[in-house]
Amino acid sequence: MRLILITCLLAALPTVASPTIQPGEYLTEGGWGTLKIKPGKNKQLTFVLDAIGANAHTCNLEGEIINGRATLEAEEEGKACVVGFKPKGDDLEVADRSEGYCRYYCGMRASFEGLYIMPSAGCTLAGVRKARKAFKQAYDKKAYADAEAHLSPLLNNCNKTLNWLEEGWIRNDLALAQYKSRNLLACRETLQALADDAAKTDAELREDYPPTDAESYLPIMRATRTNLKLCQGSR
Repeated sequence: MRLILITCLLAALPTVASPTIQPGEYLTEGGWGTLKIKPGKNKQLTFVLDAIGANAHTCNLEGEIINGRATLEAEEEGKACVVGFKPKGDDLEVADRSEGYCRYYCGMRASFEGLYIMPSAGCTLAGVRKARKAFKQAYDKKAYADAEAHLSPLLNNCNKTLNWLEEGWIRNDLALAQYKSRNLLACRETLQALADDAAKTDAELREDYPPTDAESYLPIMRATRTNLKLCQGSR
């Protein structure tokens, strides 16, 4: 009787649905990885994943997700790259489930594994492009307050998923708008995160960063040095 009662009680408990993978765009913290998932044929999902590591080494994978996994060809015959997609709330944990066979799709200094975050609409790649375009249009019209209003939300709301190089350019653009508005304190605060590297010479930065990264970063640092002087009231 007791066994029957326990069985009946368990049967009456509500079942909890397993989290499902939602189509959309996902970004990693730091913006080094982008994952786009779309509905495919036969109610399956398709994905495209791009990640960038040090010295511009990349990972590029795409395929179909079936039961939370994608099976891709591997370099070694008879083996397969298996990519796992595990929902974590609104986000997705992506991992190589094939003992490293997915390295075939990555450069030496790149990896695609990690947590991919579903950003708000304004923080998607398209949302960031739209805000930067609106900034430029307002800045060219010398509507500096409006220009600042387009970029500030990117640093306030999207900083977690911005690529480090893009963040550097955004900070410099925003600082210029603040300088034009004669808000020198805000201008300095916007550039503060870049100030330590800006204080280094180009040669020192080349020692600190891999060659390709350094070449991409140096123009940002040169702009930062100039804009820091402007924000101090120097011309």
